[in-house]
Amino acid sequence: MDRLQAMQVFTRVVDTNSFTRAAETLDLPRASVTTIIQNLESFLGTRLMHRTTRRLSLTPDGAAYYERCVRILADVEETEASFQSGNKKPHGKLRIDMPGSIGRLLVIPSLCEFHTRYPDIDLQLGLTDRPVDLLQEGVDCVVRVGALQDSSLVARRIGIFEGVTCAAPEYLQKYGMPHTLDDLETHCAVNYFSSRTGRVIDWAFKVDGKEVEVKMKGTVSVNDADAYVTCGLEGFGLIQPALFMVLPHLESGQLVEVLPELKPLPMPISAVYPHSRHLSPKVRVFVDWIAELFDRCPLLSGRCSLDTPCTKRTFEQRESSPVLDTPVMTEWVA
Repeated sequence: MDRLQAMQVFTRVVDTNSFTRAAETLDLPRASVTTIIQNLESFLGTRLMHRTTRRLSLTPDGAAYYERCVRILADVEETEASFQSGNKKPHGKLRIDMPGSIGRLLVIPSLCEFHTRYPDIDLQLGLTDRPVDLLQEGVDCVVRVGALQDSSLVARRIGIFEGVTCAAPEYLQKYGMPHTLDDLETHCAVNYFSSRTGRVIDWAFKVDGKEVEVKMKGTVSVNDADAYVTCGLEGFGLIQPALFMVLPHLESGQLVEVLPELKPLPMPISAVYPHSRHLSPKVRVFVDWIAELFDRCPLLSGRCSLDTPCTKRTFEQRESSPVLDTPVMTEWVA
């Protein structure tokens, strides 16, 4: 029995809470995962976990063995990386997840650059607007918008999410232009709801340096970035998307900015990965690279806003520059 492999399989089963998900993330047949765990328990002479059709739970021995396995595997990875970093480029499968619009408009157009730098990395890119559990799903790194709340994860800030409140001219002709937050009580909004909880996400404004949340009434709620903007363009109500998402529509007059003196609360954009003593080289280089991408876009790095001259230049150059278009919501917060 390969004891190191057995430790890797065992910790992955615990992290994902599933034999099937562990097998998928390790590229092993499920039957092999089951056999490895059975052989490991036989070798150790103790049961490591209780298995039912619905859930897995560690025995006391299993919990103690898991903690030691995590330390041992971290030591092994760190030792290997210390020798590899001097004579090898980062390599292996790298599982990344991010909101679809970030991947489609910012990352994918530049993937050839990443592949040229790191040809030995097999990048598996998930594009979803739902929250991803890194440990449960075996994902190495995710891009998220909002404050990090999970203490088991590490976040590196790579950009700033600037939002804008706007609506279609037809909607404003019918319902009027709001001038204060109190005026929003008589207006409708296209709401954005969490894929995880189904809860509608409140709007947030920055007023005198403080966050002010506003609950918006509406007859339509969506959980997709493109649908969110489309509903706004069709006049279903006010929307509060990312500026990059609607910049061309604002320039063309298809959308009109509302409450320009009361900006939506800016939010950090972060690359998030599990906490460990050693960050693997392939994750490190990806995080460094994607931070470069965000830094190249003035609106994503916080150097420009809708009111500054560089915004118009950014729009005029959008044919050759990546553009981000994801709603300013906390849907992707850990």
